[in-house]
Amino acid sequence: MSAGLSDPVLERLADAVLIPPFPGHDAPRWVLDALERGLAGVTIFGPNIAGPEQLAALTAQLRRAGGQPLVCIDEEGGDVTRIDHLTGSPYPGNAALGAVDDVALTAAVHQALGQDLAGLGITVNLAPSVDVNTASDNPVIGIRSFGSDPELVARHAAAAVRGLQAAGVAACAKHFPGHGSTSTDTHHGIVTLEADLETLRHRDLLPFAAAIAAGVNGVMPGHLRVPELTGDLPATLSAAAQTGLLRGELGFTGVIISDALEMRAVSETYGLAETAVRAVEAGTDLLCLGRDTGQDGYLAVRGALAEALASGRLPAERLEEAERSIARLRGWLAAQPMRYGVDGADGRAGRAQIGLAAARRAIRVSAPPGPLPDPVVLQLGAPENIAVGSVPWGLAPWVPASRIQRAPASLADGETVPVIDAALAASAGHPLIVVVRDAHRYPAAQAVVTGLLAARPDLVVLDMGLPFWQPPGGLHVATYGAARASGQAAAEVLGLAG
Repeated sequence: MSAGLSDPVLERLADAVLIPPFPGHDAPRWVLDALERGLAGVTIFGPNIAGPEQLAALTAQLRRAGGQPLVCIDEEGGDVTRIDHLTGSPYPGNAALGAVDDVALTAAVHQALGQDLAGLGITVNLAPSVDVNTASDNPVIGIRSFGSDPELVARHAAAAVRGLQAAGVAACAKHFPGHGSTSTDTHHGIVTLEADLETLRHRDLLPFAAAIAAGVNGVMPGHLRVPELTGDLPATLSAAAQTGLLRGELGFTGVIISDALEMRAVSETYGLAETAVRAVEAGTDLLCLGRDTGQDGYLAVRGALAEALASGRLPAERLEEAERSIARLRGWLAAQPMRYGVDGADGRAGRAQIGLAAARRAIRVSAPPGPLPDPVVLQLGAPENIAVGSVPWGLAPWVPASRIQRAPASLADGETVPVIDAALAASAGHPLIVVVRDAHRYPAAQAVVTGLLAARPDLVVLDMGLPFWQPPGGLHVATYGAARASGQAAAEVLGLAG
């Protein structure tokens, strides 16, 4: 094709594969205009959400712009929540559901979550995470995985897909071909899977195959390099991974949706615009741009795609193929009985009880707890994960603020003793609860717990992460996640909430 960069045909083809974010609680004019011109849709993030009524109004505004926009969100439930980022999710996450290992419960929780999303006007959920978490020090998956057993993860991946899509919301299994065996976060740099293809097939790919068999509408490649499969490229930019393995060997016919393209694993090497072009070349159908990518980033990506089309580098047939894939997704959404964006608070409140019941089943307690009147709580906060973001967690809703002390889990040498001394002094004559999250990853958190136990053998340790590290005594309570539902379940077990 020889048309110039301003050719509206080229821009329409480029827009048809983009789901950019935008700032604020209302859609800016450029987003509404782009939707009218054929933009595929948008991706909603936490900063777009002030509450359910506002979000429902926002998605209605987007639908009024026309074009049956895909309204996408990254809502895993559990620790990773956008719609409840101000309070914490009413649903436990995948690790808690994997600990229970009841596929009917997993399907019910995801159907309830899907009904919440549909009621708020969301049509595509960039979840579930179906990674098999075999690396205990994994900094980005961890609690987001159903577990370390491929068969367990596979059956719960299928259940989650069935639940979400029974609610009329398209699911997207991620992070293909599997992010669970890594010790690096792709938000910060390229990740290499040190596994041969046979290991990949028997471990990481089983959940993706199960999700595909369950009819999942989307699959998200990760920024993951598998030398035997992708060479030096991440799966995001690899035709061998997307067109060969995912579409060919696994038989996936749905929409391939990129992970956020501004993540440093790819953008540092190729730049945002070039990454977008290479992703589409490799077989990606929808390009997700991350939360902090503004209008300039969207225009740069659209311009790069249009230029690649104009030069012949990117065949128009590849964009048309992607557009057909997206059209099939829209057809699936149109066939659902849901009317998006019509739910009320009562519906959400009722469904939250499903999440609370699941969180209660996931609780593990080393011994029956005794009465804990007027306790002091020391919460050791873990560093924020970009995927999780800043979401409230812990026992704050059920314990007076004056009774809560806080310290970081990653204390420097010499900083643990003052924390221990302050907690012991404040809790004299009172029960003492220490709340941790993934303490196995933080030696300082382990040192604080061990130091407290030496003076307080009656210490209660509440672990709201993966309980890979067991303290050498005290009462141990594990929730397998830090969702609000998990916090409430723990508060009930400890007699802090009725």
